Amino acid sequence: MTDSARLERDQVAVVIPALNESLRIRETVTGALAHCPNVIVIDDGSDDGTAQCIADLPVTVLRHERRMGKGASLRDGFREALRRGYAGVLTMDGDGQHDPADLPRLLASAQRHPGCIVIGARLRKRASAPTYRRLANEFGDWGIGWGCGYRIADSQSGQRYYPAAVCALQDVPGEDFVFEAQILISAARRLGLGVVSVPIESRYQQADAAVQFRKSHFRPLRDLYRITSHVVSQVWGYGQVVREYKRTRAALPVIDDPSGEFTRAAPRDLPAEPR
Repeated sequence: MTDSARLERDQVAVVIPALNESLRIRETVTGALAHCPNVIVIDDGSDDGTAQCIADLPVTVLRHERRMGKGASLRDGFREALRRGYAGVLTMDGDGQHDPADLPRLLASAQRHPGCIVIGARLRKRASAPTYRRLANEFGDWGIGWGCGYRIADSQSGQRYYPAAVCALQDVPGEDFVFEAQILISAARRLGLGVVSVPIESRYQQADAAVQFRKSHFRPLRDLYRITSHVVSQVWGYGQVVREYKRTRAALPVIDDPSGEFTRAAPRDLPAEPR
């Protein structure tokens, strides 16, 4: 990407799927607005007044009359962003677990790695994540990476940057959290795009914490079964299963970490520095 084509914050939109997020949606949206003027919220049939919490803010709100799932919310957000001519989309969840202050870091990484999906990988203070979530994420990383043909540091983080070409992909199967897995596979297989991970810290519900978050919509057993069964069918359909597995394991995750934090102390099974 040349300097004249440098990706700027007014060229992208922040898309926030929201289901019953009245607890944290306003601070999430105001935080996003501090870093990007174009915010699109998809209210997925909330019944707790989520949309009313941000009614006075300069954002676009798309509403589903009934719950349609995260996949449908992201598709609608992508469609609206493309209709408005944006060059890419930053996504984050509406529950406050993602820090809006990380959005410029994802955008900066997108500038350094044009044509790649950028994921805010929850590598910082990873030990603070609930054990069941951490194990579930690691298992998901293994399977989704196999589907993509390369390893990914955090395949299930919802804080991402998608180039417009990815947002424009048609016939990406899967609903709810399966969609977020499948769009990585579709982008890798159909567009030949890579994934770059930017280390972030995710905030989790803790009983003694001053700031509280709603319980996650992610259900490890149910959603991992859905993701796994879906990914297995994809991997099997591509054929050469053993060869693909070996190729995937040889392709280390790409970590974009200008701070040097993960260069000085690389997590186990991650590269010491970006490729």
